[in-house]
Amino acid sequence: MQGTHHMTQAHRMCLNRAARELHDHYRGVFGEETIRSLLFSSYAELAATATVRNWLAIGAERFARQRLQALAHARIAATGRKPSVLFLCVHNAGRSQIALGWFTQLAGGRAIAWSGGSQAAAQVNPDVVTTMAEAGIDISAEFPKPWTDEFLLAADIVITMGCGDACPLLPGKRYEDWEIDDPAGLAIEAVRPIRDEIRSRVEKLLDELGVSRN
Repeated sequence: MQGTHHMTQAHRMCLNRAARELHDHYRGVFGEETIRSLLFSSYAELAATATVRNWLAIGAERFARQRLQALAHARIAATGRKPSVLFLCVHNAGRSQIALGWFTQLAGGRAIAWSGGSQAAAQVNPDVVTTMAEAGIDISAEFPKPWTDEFLLAADIVITMGCGDACPLLPGKRYEDWEIDDPAGLAIEAVRPIRDEIRSRVEKLLDELGVSRN
C-alpha cells in the first residue's frame, strides 16, 4: 500500500475501524479486504499533498466512501440510476468545488456528483468557501482530492474546467468543457461572478438532465 509507511498507529487503527463499518454498510456488495485496500490507497493519495496530517484518517474515510459510492453507482443499470456528473479542474480547490456545491444543493438528491483535480491542492480556496457561504452553501468540510477511475467510470457526464490535456478522456462518456476563469489569486470581489456563472451553468445542466431544481 503506497505511502502507508508514514502512517501513524492511531491512523491505522482508525482506518481499520472504518473498514469494518463500511463493510457493514456494503455487506454483500464489497468485501472487507477490498474496502480496506481502498481506504489505505485513499490515505496515500491524500497524504501525497497534505500539509497538515492530523485530519488524514478522517479525510481518507470520506474519500473512500465517495469512491465506494461511485463504484456501487456504476453497477446499477443506466436506466435505473440517478444521473451522475464529475466536475474536474486542476487543483480541485475552486471551480470544481463551486460546481459540486451548487449541483448538490440544487439537485436535492435527485442526481449525484463528485469532483476531483489533476494536481490536488492542500486546501479549498478560502475565498471560494466564503463566497459559497454567502450564497447559503457550506462547503467548509470539503477538501481537494484527485480524480480516480471509480468516479470516471460512474459518471454519465464529465465537466472539465481548465484541465487541458490532463483531463482524462474515456469513450462513451459525454464531455463538456466550461471555459471559466480560475478564482485562484483573485480578490473575493472577482470570485463572486465566477460563483454566479457556475450556478447558471449548473442550472442549465440540471435542466438538460431533466432534474428538477430546489
